[in-house]
Amino acid sequence: MPAEAAGGYEDSYRGGLRKVARVVLLDPEDRILLLHGHEPDDPADDWWFTPGGGLEGDESREEAALRELAEETGITDVELGPVLWRRMCSFPFAGRRWDQDEWYYLARTADAPRGVQATGLTELERRSVAGARWWTCRELARAHETVYPTRLAELLRRLLDEGPPAGPVTLDPEIV
Repeated sequence: MPAEAAGGYEDSYRGGLRKVARVVLLDPEDRILLLHGHEPDDPADDWWFTPGGGLEGDESREEAALRELAEETGITDVELGPVLWRRMCSFPFAGRRWDQDEWYYLARTADAPRGVQATGLTELERRSVAGARWWTCRELARAHETVYPTRLAELLRRLLDEGPPAGPVTLDPEIV
């Protein structure tokens, strides 16, 4: 059963709580960029997710968010905003259990590139990321595909209607 996106998962992850920075990237039309992932050996077991991944070395979450966005999408011309949401999650992926403390940053780009250029994927990501797509909030709300975090359409609608929260909102844990 799919539990989470492949994006940002280092091939070397061996367990423990993984600190993760994710990016809620919006274009001028308020569309959100999501990556399409799947189990490495089963492309039919798929889902959509925000770009991002684990911190490397002593980098900050902000640095990790920008690095991961560049590696997974090729997009570097962004304005990184505040942390919107925090989430603890635990899920099986690629034969392992992943336990993560995820922070979701708002980011905006001046224009949506026609093609996403994933230039820095790990081996595991190359086997489990199938592409990317810009979604409107309406498309996301109507989607029948699996999307992580599971309430993303509702969270995005609130963000677009009310603006960023005064401080990070703690989402319900997702444990699969």
